[in-house]
Amino acid sequence: MNAEVIVIGAGIVGSACAHEFARRGLDVLVLDSQRGGATAVGMGHLVAMDDNPAELALSRYSIELWRQWAPQLDADCAYSNCGTLWLAANREELLAAEHKREVLGAQGIACEMLDAEALRQAEPMLRRDLAGALKVCGDSIVYAPNAARWLLAQGGGRIQLRHAQVGEVDGNRVRLAGGQWLQAQFVVLAGGIHASELCPELPIRPKKGHLLITDRYPGRIQHQLVELGYAASAHADSGTSVAFNAQPRPTGQILLGSSRQFDSLDPQVEGPVLARLLRRALDYLPALAGMNAIRSWTGFRAATPDGLPLLGQHPQQAGLWLAVGHEGLGVTTAPGSARLLAAQLFGERPAIDPAPYRPERFVHTAVPLEPAP
Repeated sequence: MNAEVIVIGAGIVGSACAHEFARRGLDVLVLDSQRGGATAVGMGHLVAMDDNPAELALSRYSIELWRQWAPQLDADCAYSNCGTLWLAANREELLAAEHKREVLGAQGIACEMLDAEALRQAEPMLRRDLAGALKVCGDSIVYAPNAARWLLAQGGGRIQLRHAQVGEVDGNRVRLAGGQWLQAQFVVLAGGIHASELCPELPIRPKKGHLLITDRYPGRIQHQLVELGYAASAHADSGTSVAFNAQPRPTGQILLGSSRQFDSLDPQVEGPVLARLLRRALDYLPALAGMNAIRSWTGFRAATPDGLPLLGQHPQQAGLWLAVGHEGLGVTTAPGSARLLAAQLFGERPAIDPAPYRPERFVHTAVPLEPAP
């Protein structure tokens, strides 16, 4: 296959990029090292996050694209429009939920406030003294590994997946670990936490997370449940933090998160961190104490200093385009990231402002860079 585009990484972001280029009639070669990344180990929560305007713009745009894909997704992608309940433990957090409703509502995102009684009716398993919640109706869940495979399968013969490790990138050329050089019109680096091995100048740090899943208890929770303190945990830049996050899987299982660590590169499950996560979960869902946990695992998110991905041409390598650094929002923002990258590459007017995501905010521009012809 003579590829016009080489995509490095077959996770959800790389697969979305390959899908977008194939949709435009280009032949795409996807190179994947099969070492695994965040796609295989995350929660798959499609969530409108509003910690800053750029994060909200990209997540809102991407969720709209997920909704367009939803009717076509294979059943094993496990897409479900369950919505998110942002839980307020007290009056102060209830005011924060009201503010969140105003911010999301101003962007046309459907949401509503639930008082304490409405919350108890919506989720009886939660502890009864919570003050209320914000319900974000359009949030969903998806099983990201199968969604990534689905995206690659939609290429109409234009996408080829090759299991190979890339040892070097040089603009629009890549060298495989075995020594072979490949060249395309342009290369897209979507390698998640492994991207800095090829481009050490990129400010990407691995952020470790723990997850745990229960046995099957159908119908016990109906929505993705997240404490309002989650954002502070998600954007911590040092140490270890935990926040309550529970997801109803279509299997009837409950998936529990989340933790974030900057001080560990060890992939092993760490008992003290998992214990903190579970204590936090039990605080919100006391009935978990009577349920069986069947598996726990860890993964690493690719984090940038400002929490936003790098989407654009590499400032020092013409022909190399970046789609990395999505941290915990890669599944949510994969479709929007792919569209935004393609719009920049072909000099089109993008649906949202690309400026906040451009790599130049961290990497000095050394050569004049132009859109692809």
